[in-house]
Amino acid sequence: MAKRKNKGLGIGALLGNIDGNIESAKKKQAIVNDLSNTVAFIPLTSIEVNPFQPRVDFDQLALKELSDSIAVHGLIQPITVRHLGNNKFQLISGERRLRASKMADLEEIPAFIRLANDQEMIEMALIENIQRQQLNPIEVAITYGRLMKECDLTHLQLAERVGKARTTITNFTRLLSLPEAIQKGLKENNISMGHAKALLGVDDYAFQMATYKNILEKELSVRQTEDLVKLKKGTANAKGKGKKALPQAYQKVQSELTSMLSTRVNLKADAKGKGQIVINFTNTDDLNRILDLLEASK
Repeated sequence: MAKRKNKGLGIGALLGNIDGNIESAKKKQAIVNDLSNTVAFIPLTSIEVNPFQPRVDFDQLALKELSDSIAVHGLIQPITVRHLGNNKFQLISGERRLRASKMADLEEIPAFIRLANDQEMIEMALIENIQRQQLNPIEVAITYGRLMKECDLTHLQLAERVGKARTTITNFTRLLSLPEAIQKGLKENNISMGHAKALLGVDDYAFQMATYKNILEKELSVRQTEDLVKLKKGTANAKGKGKKALPQAYQKVQSELTSMLSTRVNLKADAKGKGQIVINFTNTDDLNRILDLLEASK
């Protein structure tokens, strides 16, 4: 079953009367609607990849394992495509299965055929993608973001489309505001969704990065991380009482230094422009790292 040599009628015969110049849209719709409820075998050479594919990372080992299984048993779960005319098709969902089938040297694979415009195709591909369990939280967040942006959906509308609570959509999309290093850690399963949600409790890049390092080095639990965030917020509130806000120009300098040094930097200045810069470090290694950065910037 690895390679289907006897094609029988095949998809060419089923759609032989359809081309890009077809005059009757109803005729095309009727044929595609009929085929969408059945499975047709399509040559791999006739299938274009999905330009809206939301997934960018594919586990090569898992892909090889799927390919080996397909080579023996064939593709069990059909992919979904849309008809472009002239016996050409474009993938809507199932890129992992398509890639594995190519690795297994199949000539054709089973597929459901649908009729969809670009926006419908985007929506179908993205929704199908987030319903799969193997996506990491960052992939889900990116997909939610694309759905809202490209399909012009609100958080509530998206929640209704994918069958999730509105707060779930919000919690995932907020992950994209975390520093890239933390997003990568979440993506690689170095921290949990609970850790990430706790870090979102404080909008402070330096604190988030420092706490992220502590989570990795000290194997902090989600509860311990939440306690650190509460302590930080309590301290910030206490310091903020009766304290004048830092001028916007100084805030920008403080933010740039924090980003450059990847640690919390506090800048203080009085009305005459006199002040000080406080650079925080967590340990000797962190101090040496900061000194190296300062030395390199000379």
